[in-house]
Amino acid sequence: MAEFDTIRSRGAAVSQAEIDQGLRAHMNKVYGTMSIGMVITAAAAWAISGLAVTDIPGGVPLRPGTYLTGLGETLYLTPLKWVVMFAPLAFLLFGWGALMRRGSAAAVSLGFFIFSAVMGVSMSSIFLVFTPYSIVQAFLVTAIAFAGLSLFGYTTKRDLSGMGTFLMMGVFGLLGVMIVNLFIQSELMMNVIAVVGLLIFAGLTAFYTQAIKSEYVAHAAHNDQEWLDKAAVDGALSLYIAFLNMFQFLLMFLGQQE
Repeated sequence: MAEFDTIRSRGAAVSQAEIDQGLRAHMNKVYGTMSIGMVITAAAAWAISGLAVTDIPGGVPLRPGTYLTGLGETLYLTPLKWVVMFAPLAFLLFGWGALMRRGSAAAVSLGFFIFSAVMGVSMSSIFLVFTPYSIVQAFLVTAIAFAGLSLFGYTTKRDLSGMGTFLMMGVFGLLGVMIVNLFIQSELMMNVIAVVGLLIFAGLTAFYTQAIKSEYVAHAAHNDQEWLDKAAVDGALSLYIAFLNMFQFLLMFLGQQE
């Protein structure tokens, strides 16, 4: 892991004060961009869920007094639901890397915000399944846990880079189990997935935070603002994904359904 001393030893290029000030500004941009993405996701999910249901009889009944609209049926009951569900993952696997390599900082930011909106559409069904109290509770608990884990990743002197590969292997293994469980619908397996997923993304929150900090320090002397702007959005995306996954797994495990 790159440490502050590595840059400071380079001498005249970048002063300690400049590194410290630049790092604070960089992290503020990471968290700020992530927060905007979260707001976009929440707004998109809430708006779509509101358009997907009605109290006017005639559509597919969701629960007593509530029916799916035409939009709701299309999003949740037709094959389009698979597109909505896997579109964010497909973008992360096949689109984000290319955008980071070839796109400008502005294009990368726009891509992140569009991704956040699509993620909101993908997550909109939680407003139809879980009670508002459960959703707010899970969000607040996640926010508190995320803040503590990210602070740990930022301040710890322990090198967390070794756990990154292990955690990412866990992510792909967990994804495979989740896909299998889409078809077998095992409640026990769902609970296990929720607990394991929560632990994995808790670890990734600390790991990503330290990686963002280390990456900035390693490149601070280059003074490439375009690269730093793109790196801030990339870091925001990593933390955004960790937060949303912690939230969803916590909601799966503790949330009360309507």
